[in-house]
Amino acid sequence: MTARPTTGRPTTGRRARLRTALATAALATTLFTAAPAAHADTAVPPTLTNGFGLTQVGSPVVHSATDFSITVTTPQLSGTHEIRIFLPKDYAAEPGKRWPVVYFLHGGAGTADDAAAAPALHSDSAITVAPDGGLKGWYADWVMQNTVLGAANWQTFHLDQVVPFIDANLRTLTDRAHRAVVGLSMGGYGALHYAEARPDLFGHTASLSGGIDLDQVAIRGTVVATELNLPNAICAASTSGLNAGGCATYGPVVDSDAVFGSPYPVFGADHVWTELNPASPANLAKLANTGIDLYTGTTAPIDAFTAIASHTVKDRLDQLGIPSRLDDYGNGSTLSPTCDGGHDYGCWAPAFADYMPRLQAEFDAAN
Repeated sequence: MTARPTTGRPTTGRRARLRTALATAALATTLFTAAPAAHADTAVPPTLTNGFGLTQVGSPVVHSATDFSITVTTPQLSGTHEIRIFLPKDYAAEPGKRWPVVYFLHGGAGTADDAAAAPALHSDSAITVAPDGGLKGWYADWVMQNTVLGAANWQTFHLDQVVPFIDANLRTLTDRAHRAVVGLSMGGYGALHYAEARPDLFGHTASLSGGIDLDQVAIRGTVVATELNLPNAICAASTSGLNAGGCATYGPVVDSDAVFGSPYPVFGADHVWTELNPASPANLAKLANTGIDLYTGTTAPIDAFTAIASHTVKDRLDQLGIPSRLDDYGNGSTLSPTCDGGHDYGCWAPAFADYMPRLQAEFDAAN
């Protein structure tokens, strides 16, 4: 850091530049380092009761008084799965108050802990729930349940188990007007798809750099690349905020038809892709009474395609007369000094910082 001048206080311009540099450095540190270890003096989180097919294993991991994780098992999925939860700072102090809920869906090769890479998600006005979505779960009940990964019913896990489990254990507002689903990249697909699949649950959705048009050849190719764990796709598309800059893994190789069935449009073989495509007019029509926000950059190889998908969805929503908001921040210069328009938390963290106050205003209006 430059030493303070001995001739007097820094000029206004220098103070502004210094504040910007410090803020940028602090944000970068937050985005790309792991969550802090639990402290011995942190408060005990609420005790959650098993149910809805979820069984807790081990002890909660406490990051702070309002930030903790549980690990669960379910017959719908093989293995164990983390659910990270952020509580408002006044959650314990206001035992009679109920809160809106935001469900955050992480991207490919990510984990539930990626929620910590976007500080705005830890809101004092809402509960945030970040469930595991798998390295390549694609927020779907897989067509193939006999791969090396075993049971893979991610949509059932999230919508039929996690949501009612959270409502039963935490003081939530359970109407759709006070529940949102948001996500990025693979999770951006999941957020828009879940809002369409269950409009009774979600009154708000946001997709950041989402693979939201399954008719797009490049997006189908990305899904297949994650199934096959192709190295080039891994390096280009890693979305984990806690493992940035490296080549992550999508786990064991599975059949290219495992998630959505055959990707080839021959004699209707790709019918699952078509049925679950968030960009189809029939599915978009289900969002008639849903708040919809889309964010995308354009400069990274992947975001060049998510931008096309986002504009396709926006245009079709306009044609359907359904209000929505698209922020195409291009090279990132209009969004944040940390954003270069790429496929990473340097853009997604400030995008969430822009979105969360808008969402809170919608929650408040619903009151």
